[in-house]
Formats: sequence, C-alpha cells, structure tokens
Amino acid sequence: MATRIVEDSIIVQPLGAIEQHGPHLPLNTDVLIANAVATAAVEQVGEEIDAWLLPPLAYTRSNEHAWAPGTISLRATTLLAVLDDIGRSIAATSARKLVFFNGHGGNSAVVNVANREIRLQNGLLTFLAHPSLPPDQGGASADEESGMGIHAGADETSLMLHLAANLVDMSAAMRNVPEWLDGNEHVRFGGPVTFGWTSDDFGGHIGDPTVATVERGQQLFEAAVERFGAALREISTFEL
Repeated sequence: MATRIVEDSIIVQPLGAIEQHGPHLPLNTDVLIANAVATAAVEQVGEEIDAWLLPPLAYTRSNEHAWAPGTISLRATTLLAVLDDIGRSIAATSARKLVFFNGHGGNSAVVNVANREIRLQNGLLTFLAHPSLPPDQGGASADEESGMGIHAGADETSLMLHLAANLVDMSAAMRNVPEWLDGNEHVRFGGPVTFGWTSDDFGGHIGDPTVATVERGQQLFEAAVERFGAALREISTFEL
C-alpha cells in the first residue's frame, strides 16, 4: 500500500454511530448506511480517481441519544482526538486528500472543527460529505414530515428496508413529527435558529417511518451513491 498511495490519492473515512433509532431500527443504522453508500461509490469511481476506502468508524458523537441504553457516545474531545489521529496517520502517507463520509448528523459540527485542525496541523485537504444532507442542517425530508424527518424517519427507514430489511421491525414503526414546530419560521429543525436538544425531548425518533418503502430506499441509495461519486470526482480536481 505504501507504494500505491500517491499524492493524488483520495482517502475516504466513513463515519457512523451506534445509537438508538426508535423502536423499529437497529443501533447500527448510521454506520451501516454510510459504509454501504461509501463502498458502492468508491467501487464505481475509485479506479478512475484513485480513491481508497478505510474501514468505518462506528463509535462517534451521539450524546443526544445518551439517555437510551445501547447508545455508545464519545466525548467531543475524544472524537476530535480520534479524527486528528486519523488525519495525522494519513499525512504520513503520500496522500493529500481526506474525506470524512458522515452518516450521523450529530457528528457534523465536530467533523467541521476537525477538518480545519487537520488542515492546519497536517496540511491535508479535508472534506465532509453525507449520504444526504441532514434535514436539521438544511437538507430535505419526506413531505409527510414537514421537513423534520431528522432521525429514524421515512428516508432512513426506507434505506434500511433496502439494505438490511431483516433488521427493521415495521410493526413497531410509529409517526412522530413535532407538529408544534411546523409553524415556526426561525426556531425549528432546518431553520436559521438552532437549539440544543436531545432525542428524548421528542420521544426518541423524529419523523414518519410508516411511509417508508423498499422502493424509496433503493432510489435514495442509488441517488446517494451517484451523488457521492460525483462529489469524489470534484474532490479529485479540487485545489487550494
């Protein structure tokens, strides 16, 4: 590997989480989705742009779900140290570009901080990408969720039905959308004013998994793979 990694190589590090996902999805939902999309995208474009896939990092920042048994959450300082160590290790190779492919929205703020630190300390070009932009960070969700399907809702459940239906219990799926936030222009998920919250404040999951389908999951998966592949191609030519 030491002789095959070159200056133009792109290193992709999937990030997930081990955390509660309502009564119907497994604890490993985020890491399973992130790794599946990253693997498929690198398989499609990896030879073309010299992209390399690292094993996924499952334990990350999940303190918004720490109330639930089974959740494993690292402190923000711990995750920052881990990401910094990954960056330092990659900097010891000839590669100059490191992409964190993040399947858990709760990691995004920490990864953005880490990306700048890794850039400053190790000189790498660093990037953060998602299978899809989380709704609470401005991304879309199903119409039935008023834009607030941020955790174990229609899209995540559909993706899991496509990728690992044996791990999904649709008999336990329940709609749980905070309708009282829908009238807010500013303070809401995806709004311009953010707020501190835990998933327990909203009953665990936030969205409507009852409308999830295998077909929607396949469409979402294929779109995510295509989108990340296109992003990797753009990263391959990006310079500062």
